[in-house]
Amino acid sequence: MAMNNVRLVRGILVSKESIGVTCHRTFATGKAKKGSKGGAAADAPKASILSKEVKSTTVVGANILKDGSDPKILPDSEYPEWLFHLLDKKPALSELRRKNIETLPYADLKRFVKLDNRVRIKENNSAKAKN
Repeated sequence: MAMNNVRLVRGILVSKESIGVTCHRTFATGKAKKGSKGGAAADAPKASILSKEVKSTTVVGANILKDGSDPKILPDSEYPEWLFHLLDKKPALSELRRKNIETLPYADLKRFVKLDNRVRIKENNSAKAKN
């Protein structure tokens, strides 16, 4: 009886290995170019064909149109003021809770309500999931 179980387990393992080998995905490689001695040279990163002058005056890769060209970088005075504040750090919920709610600016008060609602919703959902 024990011998039959061992044979059964071996059969399952062998069949899983053969399935794994036959279903293993491989990627085809193209033929090597004549005169090359390996694929290492082909895998090396290629140097940029753009000059440094073009890189510093245009936003490379920002064009989404077929016939368009990359936009030029303008001086800072040409951009709206709010653009430079997009990456500013915003206070976390714990910092907002420590401050007096009545003296918070409108943007911080709005953020406090949003974050507080999010936390309460998560707590309610976890309490419902436990029941």
